[in-house]
Parts: sequence; C-alpha cells; structure tokens
Amino acid sequence: MTATTGWLRRQLPGIIALVLVAATFLVARLPESSAAEKQRLASGFSFAPQTIALPGGYTQQAIRKVNQDYSHIDAWISSVGSAIAMNDLDGDGLANDLCFVDVRTDQVVITPTPDDGTPRYEPFALTSGSLPMNDVMAPMGCVPGDFNEDGRTDLLVYLWGRTPILHLAKESAKGLTDDTYQATELVPGASGGTYSGPQWNSNSATVADFDGDGHDDIYIGNYFPHGPVLDPSKDTGVEMNASMSFALNGGEDYIFTFTGATSGDRPTADYQRHDDAIPSDASKGWVLASSSNDIDGDLLPELYLAHDFGPDRLLHNRSTPGKLEFAFVEGVRSGLIPKSKNVGVDSFKGMGVDFGDLNGDGLYDMYVSNITTSFGIEESHFAFMSTAADQADLKAKLGEGVAPWRDESAPLQLAWSGWGWDVKIADFDNSGEPEIAQATGFVKGDVNRWPQLQELATANDALLSNPVWWPVVTSGDDVGGSQRFAFYAKNSEGFYDNLSHVLGLDIPVPTRGIATGDADGDGLLDMAISRQWEDPVFYRNEGKSGNGFLGLRLTHDDAEQTEGAGSPVIGAQVTVTTPSGREVISRVDGGSGHSGKRSHEVHVGLGEKASGPLSVHIEWRDRTGAVREQDLKLSSGWHDLRLGTQAKER
Repeated sequence: MTATTGWLRRQLPGIIALVLVAATFLVARLPESSAAEKQRLASGFSFAPQTIALPGGYTQQAIRKVNQDYSHIDAWISSVGSAIAMNDLDGDGLANDLCFVDVRTDQVVITPTPDDGTPRYEPFALTSGSLPMNDVMAPMGCVPGDFNEDGRTDLLVYLWGRTPILHLAKESAKGLTDDTYQATELVPGASGGTYSGPQWNSNSATVADFDGDGHDDIYIGNYFPHGPVLDPSKDTGVEMNASMSFALNGGEDYIFTFTGATSGDRPTADYQRHDDAIPSDASKGWVLASSSNDIDGDLLPELYLAHDFGPDRLLHNRSTPGKLEFAFVEGVRSGLIPKSKNVGVDSFKGMGVDFGDLNGDGLYDMYVSNITTSFGIEESHFAFMSTAADQADLKAKLGEGVAPWRDESAPLQLAWSGWGWDVKIADFDNSGEPEIAQATGFVKGDVNRWPQLQELATANDALLSNPVWWPVVTSGDDVGGSQRFAFYAKNSEGFYDNLSHVLGLDIPVPTRGIATGDADGDGLLDMAISRQWEDPVFYRNEGKSGNGFLGLRLTHDDAEQTEGAGSPVIGAQVTVTTPSGREVISRVDGGSGHSGKRSHEVHVGLGEKASGPLSVHIEWRDRTGAVREQDLKLSSGWHDLRLGTQAKER
C-alpha cells in the first residue's frame, strides 16, 4: 500500500462527511425563481404610491417620552403605535376613508384616500370632547365598527396610558369633521378633567360576535402590565417580560359584550366587561396582534392571539349567548416537528396574524409574523396550513383540543423576511390565489444594536423583567431599520416569490399597519401602509389582469338604519363558486392583524372573466343570534345585500 493510498483511507471518513454535507445542502436548498419568472409574475400587479393628506399645526416628536426606568430603551418603547384602518366612514358606498394613528403627533387622523380631484373633506384629528385626558398617554390603534347599531360607522381607539374610547357618529352629522363624533368611554367611571383612571397599555383589538347573540363584542389586548409606561415623571410601576419564550406577566386582556345603545346627536353604547373571558395562561401574554374568525363552521369566531415573548394562543370558541367560553387548542407534537412550529405552543415573537385559504381546500389557514433576521434573531414566520379532511373533521379535532394545522412556511418560501409586523392575506390581482402583504422593520438609526439584542435573547430569564438589564436602544440606534415591505405571490411552482423589489414597494423604512379595501369601486384592492416615524403611504391598485371579481357589502337589515354605510354583519362567511368550479371562501372581518384594519367588504377574485351568474353561499347570524344561510345567484361586480332572516339586495 502506497503512502498516498494510506492517507486517502485515513481521510475517507472526513471526505464522506463533506460529500454528505454538500449533497444535503443541494437537496435541501430551497427553490428560487429566476428574475425573468419574477418579472412575469409581477406583470399582473401595479401599485401607484400616493401621498395621504394630514392636518397641520401639531407639534411633532421623533421619539416618545417614557418612564425613567425605560429611558435607556426609549426607542424600543417607541417602536409601536403607527396604525391605519380603511373603511367607509361617510356612507358614500366606498371604502375611501382612512383612520390613521400618527406617532409623531399622537393624533388619530381621519382623512380621505387620495384621488385625482379635490379632496371630499379636509383631514382632521379626533378629539376627546369632555372625556378626561392627560399628557402621558398615546393612541395605538383605530378599529371601525357600528358600536351603537345605528348604521353609521363609528371608531374604537385604544391607547397606552388609558382605557379605550368609542367615537360614535352623530345622527345629524353631515360630511366628516371632528364634530361628526361623540367621544364615549368604553369603560365607565372616568369623569371630566385630568384622566386618573386605569393605565391600560392596549396594543390590539378586534370586533366580533363572540357569544353568538347577534351583537358585536370587542376584544382588547394589553401589552405592558397596567402602569405608567409613558410617564417621564415616574421611575417605578413598570416591568418588562419575565421570559423570552414563556412570559405571562403582560397586561390583562378583556372582552366586552354589547348590552345596549342609543342613537341621535348624543349617541351611547354600553358594554359589559368580562375580566376572565380569556383563559389565564393567555390573558397575560404580551399581545401584539389578534384575529377573530369562525374556522369550524358554527359562526362563533375563534380568536388567535399573537404574543411577543411567548406562545401564541388559538382559542376555540365554545360560548353561548351571555356566557363566554374559550378553550386552548394546540398542534400535535412529534419528533420531526420542533415545538415552536406547533400552533399554540411556540416560543417565537408573534407580531401579526391573518386568516385566509392559502391552499384552496376550503378551510382557513393562518399566517403569523415573527422575527426572522439573519445574523440577528432568526426564528421563522408561520404559514399554518390546514390538514383537516373537511370542516366536520376540523370541528371534531378542535373539540378534542387539537389544532390541525402544520407550518409550511419554509417550503412555501414564506419563512423569512425580517422583523415582521402586520400581515394581510388578500387577492390583489383577482387571480383567485391570495397574495400576502407583510410589514417589517423595527428601529431605524445609525448604530447597529443587533449584537446587544442577541445577548439579551440568550440572557437568564430571571433578569429580563427588570428594565435595568436591557441593552441601550435609544435615539440613533438601529435594529432592522432598513428592512423592506414584503409582497408575496404564488408562482407556477406552487411556492411564493417576494415581488416587493420588482413592484417598487421595498422602501427601507419600518412599516407597521396594512389596511386594504377598494377605494374607487373598480374591483381591485388598494392598500394603505402606516410607517413608524414616517409619513403613511397609499398604494392605488392599477393592475391590468382583467380577471373578474365579486364584491359584497353585507349589512344587517335593521329597519331604523336609513343613512350611513349600514351595520356590517361581522363574521358572515361567504363561499363563491367560480366559473371554473373552484370554491373560494371569505368573510366580513372585524379587525385582524397588528395595527392595520381592512374594510368590512367581502372581496373575492374569480381568476377569470365571468360572463354568467355566480353561485354564492352566505352564512350569518341575524340580530336575534339565529344562524341563517342562503344560496344566491349573483353577477360579478359589487353588490349591497341586507341580511335579516333572508338576504336581499339593498
């Protein structure tokens, strides 16, 4: 045996290992579309950026004043609050009004979507009227809804440093001005003067009929424990998360059930607060996003809570009128699936969530945003795809406490984009295949703080709740500040391409909220984006795909409703059979996501031009709480339907 042969034999195990590593890499490497394929896929989309008008005269800030214990991480504390909602606020039949929370002024702004003509009204900021306020609170989000059931669109504003406020539209109001709304407490008890009530730190809200009595209820999710987070005169009374992966010391969550209301020029809305509606192991999670939707076919909406610093929770709704009951459901563990890839038991940093049918099986899937930054914190987003055989199988499994979804984010190329926030699943080209829009980015500055953040992520949990142990993240520091908006579309191979760069959406500015709706009635969904510490932007959809669509405005058939947009039937479920025989599902959404809220319209892309009537199946609860369903034949385009005991064209 020669020396060379002997050397080769001694090195053989290492050579084989290297070959196996290389082969595994080649096999496991995710597919990637060519630039030409991305250009072809992008040809069905076109978004024109337009400036959103904002009122002037307000003092602007570039970072928040915070509790002294948080002063060294004031940029971190200042990383949320930019929010946007798109809806029909003035009753003209179009989702062409925006409710924007501007972190630079701490104002909630009402403004029209941009168009080529004279603005329909001047943008203005909501005021609190006679309600008590102070200078150590800030709005975090805005949810449109009809909270006193008079057919006019009201606004729910949730805040840090205060309990939420309802802005109820007055009966005699004409047009849109600040005088259109009557500010009303959601939580009774506060009186005039300076606010000194409970210091909630709310970061999420969604509206749905949780107990099935025919009236919309409100979920409020609190992030920090109740306390003076934004009070720079205080140096106590605050804390951070007690763990990076299982923190249950956040602010309590609540559900408010509707009990009564009046209309007129001094409208009222009364809600009963339920302190224990959310199970204790979910109520004090650090919630950043929520989504309510009926996923098992009983028209009782389930609730997904996206939690920072710990397990997200999917709550199966088992309520009855007047009695709220939710139960945990979790994915089934196996040796091949990591714990954090299971519904309800993950340890990632949930920041956004939406429901949509991504695999075309007629069952809802879920897309969840986490932190996915290479050389930072690389978790993964979740594309939880349904695995149940049908809705009956899904319902049975949920009843057993099992969540039949599997994360397929990696093979679908949806796992990594950056520090994710809001997400919307929507069909922007009417192809019949939904796209996914996702906000990303954290704190923009000049000094890279990812290394310190990585150290924090590996720190002992016993240290985390005390802010003193947190690394400096203040003015000028950067954590993912140049990450770019993501826009995913499914390609011919069945996985998703991020077309943001091709479509001109990849501006290196942190984004937060995504609102969608058809502002001009052309059947194409437009998009409004809120950006943290930057101007918001409106993207008018100018796509030329030529595919047909069905649009439904579904409102309650309440006799007293004579003006306004109508009271939306939140939670109504719609199944449309396209001309090719494919079934597409959608619903009236009451406010899913982080800080962006889509309009109350149902929009379904048909994937082709429709020449004949479409088969449409609608399920809803009427005002008595009774479950109704009806099959209709509708032409493509927009329809206004009133839903009572039956559905009828408005």
